[in-house]
Amino acid sequence: MAEIIRKIKVGDIAAGFTLQDHNGNDFVLSAQKGKRVLLSFHPLAWTAVCANQMLSLEKNFEVFESLKIFPLGLSVDAVPSKKVWAESLGIKKVSLLSDFWPHGAVAKLFDIFREKNGFSERANILVDEQGVIALFKTYPLSQLPDINEIIDIIKRM
Repeated sequence: MAEIIRKIKVGDIAAGFTLQDHNGNDFVLSAQKGKRVLLSFHPLAWTAVCANQMLSLEKNFEVFESLKIFPLGLSVDAVPSKKVWAESLGIKKVSLLSDFWPHGAVAKLFDIFREKNGFSERANILVDEQGVIALFKTYPLSQLPDINEIIDIIKRM
């Protein structure tokens, strides 16, 4: 398979955005200056690998807090769907953001939207305190990201 060449890379300034979380609250990336934010993109809610990806964020929430990281889950699913999904999974700490409308706009900003499929790549993107992309990693759609690998990378930064 040919390697995908992305326009967005580590060292770039992260594009600003505002999305609603699964509770209908606005999340504004530019308001997070001074904080590190982990954007954990998953293709679609209600799928097993995506559920395990979000549960890994939830289970490691305190670890992320200790590293001064704010973890977020993002997908193209609508807010009502994300809300019911979060409740079904027992997600109470991690915010799940809806990139529903305009459809996939934030995934497009980060150059990870799959036009052919209508959803994002599976990816972990860390935005540092200055709004710079410090980590940018994509995964095969069927692969659960190793959250311990991400935590280890962050600890070494």
